[in-house]
Amino acid sequence: MLRVKFFLVFFLMTFVFASTHAATHSNFPDDIWLLVDTKARKIEVKKGPFTIETLDHIAIGRGGAGTKTHRGDNITPHGEYRIGWIGERSSFKRFLGLTYPSVEDAKKALAKRIIDYPTYDRIVYAHMNHQIPPQNTPLGGQIGIHGLGSADASIHKFFDWTHGCIALTNSQIDHLSQLVDTGTLVKIK
Repeated sequence: MLRVKFFLVFFLMTFVFASTHAATHSNFPDDIWLLVDTKARKIEVKKGPFTIETLDHIAIGRGGAGTKTHRGDNITPHGEYRIGWIGERSSFKRFLGLTYPSVEDAKKALAKRIIDYPTYDRIVYAHMNHQIPPQNTPLGGQIGIHGLGSADASIHKFFDWTHGCIALTNSQIDHLSQLVDTGTLVKIK
């Protein structure tokens, strides 16, 4: 009888932990999330595993996409981020700020001695507490998805022109901002 009670208590505790963890730390299967394909130059708006919309002809950083090594490298970072804030009055129409640098970015940078332990700890602490990580580290910051503002739309079609962000047309960023909110998962590949 004691074994049965132990098993029931263990089962209930596991179920409660798993339910709480899923509700606060992962997307539900029908949540909207974004897949940014830097090679195909598009953003797929996903609902679970399904693509519900595609925004084509995005622009990325002048330095391409990959692992950012320092502020000002003009590289759009690969990785998993969340929308940390939404700037409605940006010079680029709207700005969906990403939670860059991630813990993974910080681990790589610490191993390469790009950042020190206190900086690494501040980035990890921010992510553990669902806050925006520091934006003023040697890895850079202010990475996001934004519109053109008053920039020339013809340049956007032919050149990667950002400092590491993902750029859309003004109409695309207006539309996208209606589909997402803070906390939306963004995977950049």
